[in-house]
Amino acid sequence: MADTPANPATRAAPASPAPPVEHVLTLDCPEAPGIVHAVTRYLVDHGCDIIDNQQFGDRRGGHFFMRVRFTSATGGTDEIGLLRRDFAAVAAPFAMSWRLEPAGSRRRVLVMVSHYGHCLNDLLFRARSGDLPI
Repeated sequence: MADTPANPATRAAPASPAPPVEHVLTLDCPEAPGIVHAVTRYLVDHGCDIIDNQQFGDRRGGHFFMRVRFTSATGGTDEIGLLRRDFAAVAAPFAMSWRLEPAGSRRRVLVMVSHYGHCLNDLLFRARSGDLPI
């Protein structure tokens, strides 16, 4: 006979791992070789998993833009602080302007529309439905 508690409610439930936390990194800088490699290598080295990556290089203007959505293990304030601090070393050689925020962060915006109501209605609908994070 096995040694188990008579009451199943008294058994300890196995600890479930904390769900991964999503972050969004946005950046822009002068066009240069190696930007995507440096950013993705940084994320992998810090145990992050890239969910979505979008980039655009403006060849005429010589500027590069990138948005990366990724998950991290814990997502606590200590972790996001560490990610921000360590990313500064990656950003410096490329003269990057960058921002790292939790994925659910809402931005403060000023909406200005013409006298056509359908433009404002479309923006308000997208904001209410969650398609526009404002």
